[in-house]
Amino acid sequence: MNAAITLRDATLGYDRHPAVHHLDGAIEQGDLLAICGPNGAGKSTLLKGIAGVLPLLGGAIERADPDPRALAYLPQAAEIDRSFPIDVFDMVSMGFWRKSGLFGGIGANKRKAIFEAIGAVGLDGLEDRPIGTLSGGQAQRMLFARIIVQNAPIILLDEPLTALDARTAEDLIAIVQGWRREGRTVVAVLHDLDLVRREFPRTLLLAREKVYWGDTAAALSDANLLRARNMCEAFDEQAEACARPPAGARSAA
Repeated sequence: MNAAITLRDATLGYDRHPAVHHLDGAIEQGDLLAICGPNGAGKSTLLKGIAGVLPLLGGAIERADPDPRALAYLPQAAEIDRSFPIDVFDMVSMGFWRKSGLFGGIGANKRKAIFEAIGAVGLDGLEDRPIGTLSGGQAQRMLFARIIVQNAPIILLDEPLTALDARTAEDLIAIVQGWRREGRTVVAVLHDLDLVRREFPRTLLLAREKVYWGDTAAALSDANLLRARNMCEAFDEQAEACARPPAGARSAA
């Protein structure tokens, strides 16, 4: 298989304080990869780095297709301003912005694609609903519809199932599995380890650095989960940007 995304000694953080250290690895084309780890493990930070919305402190993150339109990124629900005066149809139509520009027209074909995406996530009839009136589950369905409209080969999802009811979570996972069958590359930050074990064949277990990257059952072993927790608890939040450790001292998958 060919790598869709390659990380080479990638280090990410804020105000020169690293949150993800010296990460090496490859996300293969068509991969369905979960990123898991304790709170504060750097999971969302890593996803922001892959999406290109957070600059690297060191190393490199390379995509086989560098075109920005080749990647769709869904941030955490808390980062979406639902007070903005816009309806469901217009929010979903924003999935076309990278292809047609902010002021690009929405012709018949695009309108059809928007209505189909809204229907695919179970929001038929809510096209004119202001987004501020949606429930949490409805809002997340809407954001998945926007991802569908983007039609990107690489999809990044940051905690897409947090605080959702079981039915909505099940429906959205079905969409993710559909993307996998289409050969898209999907990377998702998730906390529900049972769901990850059931639905995701590969997992990156992160604790500021790689604990394990590979088969999900092996990644989420009791020993690896304990190691990840201990590594996060021992991390110094005020540490300066660190030097690359000797090869023998780095964690291995």
